[in-house]
Amino acid sequence: MAPEGQSGRVAVITGASSGIGEATARKLAGDGYRVALLARRVDRIEAIAAELGDGAIAVQADVTDRDSLVAAAERVKSELGGADILINNAGVMLLGPFSPEQRDDYRQMMEINLLGAISATEVFLDQLVAAGGDLVSISSVAGRTARPSNAVYAATKWGIVGWSEGLRQELQPNVRVMVIEPGAVESELTDHITHAETRAASRQYVMDLAIKAEDIAEVIAFAVSRPKRMTLNEILVRPTAQER
Repeated sequence: MAPEGQSGRVAVITGASSGIGEATARKLAGDGYRVALLARRVDRIEAIAAELGDGAIAVQADVTDRDSLVAAAERVKSELGGADILINNAGVMLLGPFSPEQRDDYRQMMEINLLGAISATEVFLDQLVAAGGDLVSISSVAGRTARPSNAVYAATKWGIVGWSEGLRQELQPNVRVMVIEPGAVESELTDHITHAETRAASRQYVMDLAIKAEDIAEVIAFAVSRPKRMTLNEILVRPTAQER
């Protein structure tokens, strides 16, 4: 059953083909929201949208390609009436020792994690403002504390937090701005780490204590369903056993 006042709201989710993005699309659709799943893997999001049924659309989009985001926004407007919620979830976590060998990873993280969220928000901003909507960005526990091997990843997530705080003050009270900061979560993120030793260590770390993507989806659904008079601006969610 949809939370009171939420039925029919439109949520746009980037990086919706797996992990937190997919879980959030499923949770919100189950709660009565209409959802637009954005991702590069169109076959995957089309399959998910087909499972979710009426009110769910799959839109191939790359957050590093503004033209694809503009086309996605136009489709959301024409097919669903516009976005009430934008969830900036697309991201990569390419951990490893800081070195010239990892420079392509650093650029990719900056372009997807930070600039991608900024671009998606800029493109959908008019729809969010018109709806008096919600902007939700996925940061990380790394947006609060850095450690060896995640310096650039942490920089992108600290960037999300700082950018979101500036937008919160700029857009209030019409648009609510929220940041979700997960700790270790079961997802595909560790599969894409290019530094072999770090990839193996990260997989083991996640295997030992990670929470599920569905846990974060529940938090997001709770946050966007709060009364308009209040905002959960920043939510840190760690596995109970996670130390940092």
